[in-house]
Amino acid sequence: MKITLDPKVHRFIFATAFIAALGIGTSASAQQRPYLVDLNSKTATDIGTLGGTGLHDRTTAHGMNDTGEVVGVSTTAGRELHAFITGPQGTGMRDLGTLGGTYSEAFGINDTGQVVGFFSPAGISHDQHAFITGPNGAGMRDLGTLGGTSYSVASGINDAGQVVGTSNKPGGGGLRHAFITGANGMGLRDLGTLGDYDHSSALAINEAGQVVGDSVADGFTHAFITGPNGMGMRDLGTLGHQQSWANDINDAGQVVGWSHVGGSPQEFGSPHAFITGPNGMGMRDLGTLGGTESIALGINEAGQVVGLSQTADGSSHAFITGPNGTGMMDLNSLVDLPVGVILQEATAINNAGLVVVVAIPEPETYMLLLSGLALVGFIARRKKMGGEAVSLG
Repeated sequence: MKITLDPKVHRFIFATAFIAALGIGTSASAQQRPYLVDLNSKTATDIGTLGGTGLHDRTTAHGMNDTGEVVGVSTTAGRELHAFITGPQGTGMRDLGTLGGTYSEAFGINDTGQVVGFFSPAGISHDQHAFITGPNGAGMRDLGTLGGTSYSVASGINDAGQVVGTSNKPGGGGLRHAFITGANGMGLRDLGTLGDYDHSSALAINEAGQVVGDSVADGFTHAFITGPNGMGMRDLGTLGHQQSWANDINDAGQVVGWSHVGGSPQEFGSPHAFITGPNGMGMRDLGTLGGTESIALGINEAGQVVGLSQTADGSSHAFITGPNGTGMMDLNSLVDLPVGVILQEATAINNAGLVVVVAIPEPETYMLLLSGLALVGFIARRKKMGGEAVSLG
């Protein structure tokens, strides 16, 4: 699958959202850097920026395809936030521009280099519309909405150019539904809901057109999966508590995300990363890196999962598992890192051994405690790849 990100918070990255919730300010988020980790050479390389520097740089990488082309958002030299695409192996960041206005953000990319995301015609605080590009990120096109006038976000795309995301509906009221398009982003189709409340969001799609996301069932948010071509939304359930969210799916239909565990019926409990078996069957707890909380954000065709977890000292570290979600490992222990850099969150993985991560300077680690993880709500993600498990030896 291709990597995607959260359509509701537009993926300011979990750490940024959490720091903002703590009221710490923007200096920490400005110091977060997107890195591309190569598990084969055990190196981590800064992806760069679109020209923003210092406190005026916000660069976040959201998606990646099989060649290592990365997409996300970065501050330009003119202090505007624009979607970007890189070349293979995360090299050579290129500005994708906007469709009017000063803001755009890219969430997903397929193997031909078609990119999806959203743009804001009148700036960050106004209307948002989903977009798709042609191959190699050329030619941004407005995908429209499900009939509403102000909101749509594209979060994932497969190699046929089927796009998934979230859009408002006609009549106002803030109702938003998951959507899927036909090939090459043509024709938005409403995926409906799980039936309990008029809301759903789509986050990722595989080559068969199976879609994952979240909707409301029995009064709580639950992860869902569809059949091929987005047909037949099915509740994935939870890890035994009230809520769950799905962030990514591979071509076997293995789904990853997070669900609450523990707590009383009146409490949310702690979020734990999960993986399912093929076709979304059998949700399994992936555990943590020693703390109480974790979130799974991406999966490849071998079932290797990446995400973020609380460690025993309360900080957030990027994790990776072996095939089929076995054996959660701290990604920091597997890579030769620049001095003082900590890999805080892994957002995407492909089968070439590349992982997209968020890195932070070591002195900022104390700000990344995950005790408020459950408050973030919808974290999303992403990819689509194919191939064999990457050796971590």
